[in-house]
Amino acid sequence: MGRPARWAQAALAIGACCVQLDAFALNPALPVARDELHGSAAATPWIVSGYLLAAGSLMPVAGRLGDLHGRRRMLTLGTALFGIAAVLCALAPSLPLLVAARVLQGAGGALLMPAGLALLTHACPPGHGRRATGRALGLAGLATVSGPFIGGVLARSVSWRAVFWLAVPLALAAALCARRAAESRDPQARQRFDTAGAAAATGALVCLVRWLAHPAAWGWAMGAAALGALFVRAERRSPAPLVDLALFRNRPYVALTAGGAVANSATVALLYVVPWVLQRDQGWSVRDAGVAFLAPAVALAVGGPAAGRVRPAAAVPVMAGCLALAAAALGWAAYGAGAPALLMASTGGAGALGVAGGLALTGTQAVVRRERAGEASGVTKAALTATAGIWLAVTGGGTGGVTGAGGTGVSSVGTGSGARPALALPAAACLAGAAVLVLMVLVPRVREHLRRRADGGRGST
Repeated sequence: MGRPARWAQAALAIGACCVQLDAFALNPALPVARDELHGSAAATPWIVSGYLLAAGSLMPVAGRLGDLHGRRRMLTLGTALFGIAAVLCALAPSLPLLVAARVLQGAGGALLMPAGLALLTHACPPGHGRRATGRALGLAGLATVSGPFIGGVLARSVSWRAVFWLAVPLALAAALCARRAAESRDPQARQRFDTAGAAAATGALVCLVRWLAHPAAWGWAMGAAALGALFVRAERRSPAPLVDLALFRNRPYVALTAGGAVANSATVALLYVVPWVLQRDQGWSVRDAGVAFLAPAVALAVGGPAAGRVRPAAAVPVMAGCLALAAAALGWAAYGAGAPALLMASTGGAGALGVAGGLALTGTQAVVRRERAGEASGVTKAALTATAGIWLAVTGGGTGGVTGAGGTGVSSVGTGSGARPALALPAAACLAGAAVLVLMVLVPRVREHLRRRADGGRGST
């Protein structure tokens, strides 16, 4: 791997560190931030879901912009925007302004991840991109491992705002590394941006979230359906579509992206619920909860390098197995008694989800054409991120509407009804996802076997 590829790998690793540290260090500090900003239980999940929804809705746009105007340029812009938004988050005087800054940070993350993945894939020799991406995600796992401890210590000893200040030097370092990497873009791309498709896709996602949050408001559902149909029509007619619909005829790509979306939603559930349970139900301090969550974080961090070693042909079966294991672990976490059972189950589930999430990123890049890597990674990351954001926005993480005795706003997650839907629903989704992936693997093989038997029977007559 040459020097430009190493700079691209460093930029992706450090940029992903920003994102991972932001997620893992922030979650243990959320209860503290909510108390200081006097936020409501229902509004607190939007600190996370606002970021996820902004990132998810903009990632297809960001991936296409990278293909058109340069992946290095988009990666540099994304890291700079992420760092600026981190400063605004650290200075936010109220919960609504913090959520607004998080939305801006989500826009930076949307530019950062698809561009970084595509830049590294294109910089590596054919056949080496998968492992290089796995190593970059593994280095980013350092933030995954240390994030809960750092967030817990900072929230207790300094302030929850210090979590955001940490992202600023990392974003600067990622931008500097990106500037040393070789620029790449899709040479066959037409220099025209699909504005209609981008607007329709973003609007459809917004309407979908509003409808899921308020199921009785059918106007939002109709708006989501209409804008979704408009998006498909725009992509079919556009000479330079935002998303090439032929991408969805790539069965391995669709399977890995769908499985990754389920896995990422379950991961967000784990990240959000477990620290909250340990603090608000078990009575642990924010520092102790952060230290205890190190074990699940380590298990999750191992997934990136492990996924990078899986052969593309085996990616879908391995993804199915990981989702099945995660379903069992999350089910145990939802119904097990006490903190030890919760942490043991969370560790096992995090390991399986880490591999599944890594496969969604490394496996999909291996099954698409290199020149469309930015578009493919943008769609994949959009599916993973938006699905998780929708889940958190709709359910409130299982904590938003649950209050303790006396209406104090202290969540009763863990012993009350809150934890069961918060962890049992992702467990059921993982189980269903595993079953669908198994069918996707078995049905073509059964058809091929039956076809060969039929051909053999005709040949013997």
